[in-house]
Amino acid sequence: MISIESDLQRADNVTGVITASGNVRILYPDRQVVATARQAQYFSREGRVVLSGDVDVIQLDGPSIQAERITYLVDQERVIAEPASGEQVLSRFPVTRRGGQEPAAPAP
Repeated sequence: MISIESDLQRADNVTGVITASGNVRILYPDRQVVATARQAQYFSREGRVVLSGDVDVIQLDGPSIQAERITYLVDQERVIAEPASGEQVLSRFPVTRRGGQEPAAPAP
């Protein structure tokens, strides 16, 4: 189950688009993901979620990404991150060696 918190939410049954705006917070406990943005839109007919405006997506003990706009293609499990004009996308990934151990820190 996914929970969406926001200042305003609208659903359009004709287009199949659900829009959440203002202080958007999305919780996806099954995947241990929390996302925040200024706006989120779910295009149910296309299986596409678009987060826009200061987007942060964090997975507990996993990767995180910051961008101006993130598109998630649900069926393909594919993420497309776009920066604001003149900026860059920031991604962080935990690095582990085979066997699940983190690499040793370099000697000072």
